Amino acid sequence: MEEMLIFWLVLLILCIGVEVLTLGLTSIWFAGGALVAIFAALLQAPIFFQIILFFVVSLAMLFFTRPIAVRYFNRDRVKTNVESMVGRQAIVTGEIDNLKAKGQVTVNGQEWMARSWEDNVKIPEGTVVVVKSIHGVKLIVARQEPEPERVSRADTEETGVSGADGTKIPE
Repeated sequence: MEEMLIFWLVLLILCIGVEVLTLGLTSIWFAGGALVAIFAALLQAPIFFQIILFFVVSLAMLFFTRPIAVRYFNRDRVKTNVESMVGRQAIVTGEIDNLKAKGQVTVNGQEWMARSWEDNVKIPEGTVVVVKSIHGVKLIVARQEPEPERVSRADTEETGVSGADGTKIPE
C-alpha cells in the first residue's frame, strides 16, 4: 500500500506542476482527485477504490467547478489592442493591393499595414473599410457595405413604391 501512497503523491506534485506551468485550469482538478486518493490510501482502501475515487472526484471537480473558476478568473479580462480591432472601421491611407503586398489604414489614429479580405480586389485611398481579422501585424479588411437608402414615410406616400425593408425600389 505504501507504493500507492507514493504514486498518488507523485501524481499530485505532477498535476500541480503542470498547472503552475500552464495556468490552464485543467490539471488542478486532477490534483484534487489525487489528494482524495492519498487520504484513501492512508485509510488502507483497496487500490481499485482509490482509482475510482480519483477519477470520480477529478471529473466532478472538472465539470462542476471549472466553469465557475474560469468565469471568476476571466471576468476582468480586457481585450488587448489587437483583439479590439476586429469589427472596427478604418480609413485607407495607402491603396491596398494584395498582389503588390502594399496597403495602409488608420484605425483610431493608429497606422496599420493592411491587406484586402479578397485577393483580387484593390481598395483605393480614402475608402472606409471594416477590419475582418488580423494576420501578424497586418489588418485584413473589406470594403464597408453601404447601407441601403432609407425612405421616409412621406416619400413612400408620394411614390407609393418601397421595398419591405423601407428601401426605394427603382421604377
